[in-house]
Amino acid sequence: MRNIERDIRQGIDAVLAANEAFYRAFEKRSIDAMSEVWSKGTGCLCVHPGRGVLMGWDNIHDSWEQIFHNTHYLEVDVQVKSSEISGSLAVVVVVESIMQVVGARRLEAKSIATNVFERMGASWFLIHHHGSPLMR
Repeated sequence: MRNIERDIRQGIDAVLAANEAFYRAFEKRSIDAMSEVWSKGTGCLCVHPGRGVLMGWDNIHDSWEQIFHNTHYLEVDVQVKSSEISGSLAVVVVVESIMQVVGARRLEAKSIATNVFERMGASWFLIHHHGSPLMR
């Protein structure tokens, strides 16, 4: 039983590390780092808060490039609410606290986000990110 518990803990730790890599890429505004986290599959989905569904890595990539290009400074604080693995899929639910500077404006927002990862080989890749704004 201890081996199973250890394997589950190691799996969760690996998923949380992939989740952390996603948010560090976001905060650094690094499309290269973001590209390392995301699966390149055509079925990947991304929903930025208040926006429609983006499908496929090419569209998702373009959206992140636009966000990074238009943002001068960014801070992202993440509070993990839950994490779970089932087979080769993992789900992480977080509260995102985002502060960004766009032009001369400082914007702050909170979102609830669901991140779905798929294990491919020994690594976990983001296949779905859905952020929804939290009202104050």
